[in-house]
Amino acid sequence: MIRVAAFTGGVAVPSARFRVRQYIPALLHHGFTVTEMPSRCGVYPPQNKLIRPFWAGATLAEQIPNVIKSHCYDVVLLQREMLSSFATLEWLTGTPRVLDVDDAIFLQRNGGFARRLARISDRVLCGNAYLAEWFSAWNKNIFVIPTAVNTDRYAPVIKQREHEDELIIGWIGTSANLKYVYAVEAALAKAMAIYPKVKLRIVSDKMPLFRRVDMSRCEFIRWSESIEVESIQGMDIGIMPLEDSAWARGKCSYKMLQYMACGIPVVVSPVGMNAEVLSIANSGVGAISMDEWCDAIVSLIEDSALRKKMGVLGRQVAVGSFSVTKVVPQIAACLTF
Repeated sequence: MIRVAAFTGGVAVPSARFRVRQYIPALLHHGFTVTEMPSRCGVYPPQNKLIRPFWAGATLAEQIPNVIKSHCYDVVLLQREMLSSFATLEWLTGTPRVLDVDDAIFLQRNGGFARRLARISDRVLCGNAYLAEWFSAWNKNIFVIPTAVNTDRYAPVIKQREHEDELIIGWIGTSANLKYVYAVEAALAKAMAIYPKVKLRIVSDKMPLFRRVDMSRCEFIRWSESIEVESIQGMDIGIMPLEDSAWARGKCSYKMLQYMACGIPVVVSPVGMNAEVLSIANSGVGAISMDEWCDAIVSLIEDSALRKKMGVLGRQVAVGSFSVTKVVPQIAACLTF
């Protein structure tokens, strides 16, 4: 068995869950035992700037024993940096090292820490081609590994609707990304005005505050790992709006893939990897302007056959290209030295 020490940002950090933890059982069947070494203090700084120095010290101090221990393992996996936007103890870990990146972290602090992490790593796993292009300037051993969806867990269910027009438009994500939903609020409000029985479901850590969407028609579900799949399965249309920015192009379309795995048709901003996923099959609609967003949502509300067709195609894409079963062999190959 090949022993892997995996440094992650914490138990509740999405990238730790989906880029490392969900692969551990499947990697065992490929001959790898993965020991996660999560940050209990968290890799992201607290809002109170006065306590940040104490947080940083505690975060690094708790990892020192793990850094020492990592020299007893065959491979070290660094899921991003140990301390947000800094290169710190990574160079002291055991070797060989594999750096895993699923966001455009190089846009922070002029990217100096990201360059350093790339240089000290033997390989770099990138969540999409945009990230791979940047990191290839600092490390020649680059591998594009998409974030996989557990398609056994995220799966379609039969919905019982008393009325055909009682549909749910849904979005799931952290409250920090609600800004993307607010950016298409006008389109959502317009579509919902046409169809008064349609509701908007927001699954997040904080309740949204809409100005145009009637809050009485907004169903807020506080996120928890235990209900996230069920919350998505209850949607009829999944949305993933993004701004066309360098940071957004670094995203790995995981929200979109969650919807698709559950057989939910999607309306997304065709930015970065979203556009790549859309191009695989006619499994969703790309929308840029407010009119395009409204028209896409309205067309799916009106046409149940179209929703079903796109949902089926999306599920096929998720299973065929982005399932854990498809991705784990690629990860296993990258962890083999």
